[in-house]
Amino acid sequence: MRSAAVAATAVSLALLVTACGGGEKGGDKGDKGGSAAPSASATSAPAAKALSAAELDKLIVETADLKGHQVTKAGSGDVVPAAQVTTDRAACAPIAHAMSFISPGSPAASAQRKVMQEPKKDASASPEDALLGGLSAMVTAVTLGSYDGQGAQEAFASVKKAGTECAGGFQVVHLKEKTKVAKVAPEAVTAGEEAVAFTVTSEMEGEPFVSKLVVFRKGNTLASFSTISLVPGGVKALPQAVVDAQAAKLG
Repeated sequence: MRSAAVAATAVSLALLVTACGGGEKGGDKGDKGGSAAPSASATSAPAAKALSAAELDKLIVETADLKGHQVTKAGSGDVVPAAQVTTDRAACAPIAHAMSFISPGSPAASAQRKVMQEPKKDASASPEDALLGGLSAMVTAVTLGSYDGQGAQEAFASVKKAGTECAGGFQVVHLKEKTKVAKVAPEAVTAGEEAVAFTVTSEMEGEPFVSKLVVFRKGNTLASFSTISLVPGGVKALPQAVVDAQAAKLG
C-alpha cells in the first residue's frame, strides 16, 4: 500500500499511507492559491462570516451519518500546507489542493475526515477474492472549508475553471513526490447550491490510475471529496453516499 501511494495521485500520497489507521484532527488556514471570478449566480449570494474550525467539526460527516462506512479524523501527517502541494500550471492548483485535504482559495477555517467504505463480507469468497474486495473499497478524503465574504464562491469558481483549463493534464508535486495527472474529465453531479465533479486520470507505474473529485458549495462553505481505491484501474463511481450525507448535514 505504501509503495502504491508513492506513484499514485496527490491525494493518494496523503491518504493511502494512513488509510488503514486512525488519526487526529488536522486543519490549516491561510492563502491556498488559485482564484477565479465567481459565476454570475454565485455573486448574487450575500456576504457571510466564516465558521470556526470547531463549528466545521460539528458539520463534517461522521460514522453515524454513513451506513457501511468508517470515518476517522485526518492525522497531522495527512494535512500539509498548501505551499507543499504545487503544480506546473498555476491554474491547476485548485484541483490539486482539493485532492489533497486542502480547501482551495483562502478559507478562514477547515476540517478534514477520512471516510473508508466497509468491504462487503462474503464467507464463501476465496482469500484472493476477499483481498480484492477489500482493495476495491473506496477511501474518500473529505474537506470542509469556510470562507468570509465571497471567498467560497471564488474558490468554487477557481475549481470549475481549473477543470476546463487543466483537462489535458498537469504535474503535481506533493511534498517531494511528483505525480503526472494525464487527464481531467467532467462528470455530472448535483449537490449544494453549485457543484462540479471530475474523473482524474493519473499515471501509476505506467498504467492509468483513476480517482474521483467532487466539490460543492453550500453558502460560504466548500465541501471537497477526493476518492481512490487500490483495484486495477482505480475508482469506478463518484462517492455519492458520502456526498449526499455531507450535503444533508450542511442543510
